[in-house]
Amino acid sequence: MSRLIDIDELADYLKLKKQTIYNWLNQRKISGIKVGGVWRFDRKDIDNWLRSKKRETRPGDSQ
Repeated sequence: MSRLIDIDELADYLKLKKQTIYNWLNQRKISGIKVGGVWRFDRKDIDNWLRSKKRETRPGDSQ
């Protein structure tokens, strides 16, 4: 398992507000581990989740 990061580090990494991350947790869009009442996230899992959301552009697609 890679290093666990807290919600502040994840918000900084994704350039999002913490509330967005809490919303995603509630909506089960992302997963985390609650340790001692504090959410922790596996950086490797987050990176895999980001890759799964990647959109590929096809030749001829407009931006």
